[in-house]
Amino acid sequence: MCGIVGYLGHREAFNIILKGLQRLEYRGYDSAGLMLYEGETLSVSKTKGKVFDLKTKGQTEGNVKGSLGMGHTRWATHGVPNNVNAHPHLSNSGRLAIVHNGIIENYQALKTTLEQRGYTFYSDTDTEVLINLIEEIQQKEQVKLSKAVRMALNRVVGAYAIVVFDHSNPDQLVTARMGSPLAIGVGEDEFFIASDASPFIEYTSNAIYLEDGEMAILDRTKAIEIRKIKSNKEVDPFITELELSLEEIEKGGYEHFMLKEIYEQPRAIKDTFRGRLRVEEGLIKMAGVEQHLHTFLAAKRIVIAACGTSWHAGLVAEYIFETYLRIPVEVEYASEFRYRDPIIGPGDLLIAISQSGETADTLAAIKMAKSKGAFVFGICNVVGSSIARESHAGAYTHAGPEIGVASTKAFTTQITVLTLIALKLAREKSNMGDAEFKHLINELESLPSKVEQLLQQDAYIKEIATVYHKAEHSLYLGRGFNFPVALEGALKLKEISYIHAEGYPAAEMKHGPIALIDEHMPVFVIATRKGHYEKVVSNIQEIKSRKGKIIAIVTKGDQQVAALADHCIEIPEIEESMSPILTTIPLQLLAYHMAILRGCNVDQPRNLAKSVTVE
Repeated sequence: MCGIVGYLGHREAFNIILKGLQRLEYRGYDSAGLMLYEGETLSVSKTKGKVFDLKTKGQTEGNVKGSLGMGHTRWATHGVPNNVNAHPHLSNSGRLAIVHNGIIENYQALKTTLEQRGYTFYSDTDTEVLINLIEEIQQKEQVKLSKAVRMALNRVVGAYAIVVFDHSNPDQLVTARMGSPLAIGVGEDEFFIASDASPFIEYTSNAIYLEDGEMAILDRTKAIEIRKIKSNKEVDPFITELELSLEEIEKGGYEHFMLKEIYEQPRAIKDTFRGRLRVEEGLIKMAGVEQHLHTFLAAKRIVIAACGTSWHAGLVAEYIFETYLRIPVEVEYASEFRYRDPIIGPGDLLIAISQSGETADTLAAIKMAKSKGAFVFGICNVVGSSIARESHAGAYTHAGPEIGVASTKAFTTQITVLTLIALKLAREKSNMGDAEFKHLINELESLPSKVEQLLQQDAYIKEIATVYHKAEHSLYLGRGFNFPVALEGALKLKEISYIHAEGYPAAEMKHGPIALIDEHMPVFVIATRKGHYEKVVSNIQEIKSRKGKIIAIVTKGDQQVAALADHCIEIPEIEESMSPILTTIPLQLLAYHMAILRGCNVDQPRNLAKSVTVE
């Protein structure tokens, strides 16, 4: 959710922090702030609004000097978005400063105790409680900052990634994490801190990813020190060499990150099966599956846990796995899975899906499943992320950075990985013969070029968007493998254009949604030739008879639906199980263009964050 940036070194911190915060804008935020230290002076600038507003305010206030600092973009949890609730927060003495991503669940009890001891609170945040708790411990116990931070964190309940500064020790920053991601960039006589590596990629390729329950002491005069928060045991730092490049996190000539990422899908899909899909050899190679092949083949049941778009990818996988493996599959919202008493244990396989690899609810689902004896296979995009580390085995999607809040290439690459797994296991189980397997892997290999063909229809899709962008409600219908695509299409539209949209199995239309249809209601129907084509045609006729406006996704050359629909978007011929990767592309473009026509910020939709790292 919130974004954190910190710097300790020999450069001016102001521009490093601001540029870093801009790189983290995709996480979603409503206010921003920074703290800089220069000589004897600790200065803070905070504002409701964007990082650009913070830059202007900092320059106006003269708060631009200092080679140590921290910055923050806040997504409101405790307290409304305003200048007071924005981070950084200072302790009552003004000596300590903090930025914080997460939620301190027991902050109210701690606040009451501190108020009884004479502390005053100026904001509504849980973060201000934490920094004053640290100060209270430091003063009472007469300990240095790092020990006070550790003692305080052993008293709090909740999730956090924090950076703390003490005016009396101006060469040091203390940082810690529990449930919220935090990366440390290690340069020549300088340290960078951020919620992910993107803010410091041009300065260093060396990064340390703190594990849950770890804290780090960064000092100008010493090597980095990492300790366990509970035990104070020292941990050897593990430095990772970043594969991220600066070009990957810039727009590259596109107007928005979302559009760039839609257009990156042919390359992203190809990168996802690169080295794995070996068509000429007639095989699929996946180390994470092969190393645990017996576990996969012996699984009695597959449970898929995910949130948002990743949950929709899991629904597509349910159809794919049950079709080719004949193993029962359940798809769970991770946020619900963690709060009931699910029946899962030894012999079950949990597949956890997350673009960021940091989704709090999905991480909690993994930990619960592991505690009950299930085998966990993680699918994520970010190398070294928490889900990658918590899973028994896994696979990266290799989609490259996804900055736009509305996931696009994450969805198609997740389905690609899941399809690879399903086809490999089906072949290992002898569920399909050589001819069928060869046909399916050839179909999979053809997907990038077919997505390229679809992207060439962008101008036509924009024309359709101009007709319907003023609609306030819409309906998305699909059947079989494409029912989850209807859900995903509706999600894309509502999250970036703020048009109310609902996705349904087409046959369920008669069980309620048909009452909404009139001449003002656009209905987006996925009506590919394979699967339940005739049934969907009947549903389209029912919509037409009620004057609904029909925008159909059809197989190239379709005549029957074309005669009924107001608009048709053709996709290339493809195996039905792989059609969701193609049918979703026009819906992504439609959502994008409708949002732009409505004047919406597609990369930073209101109230949304890219990576949901708190509940």
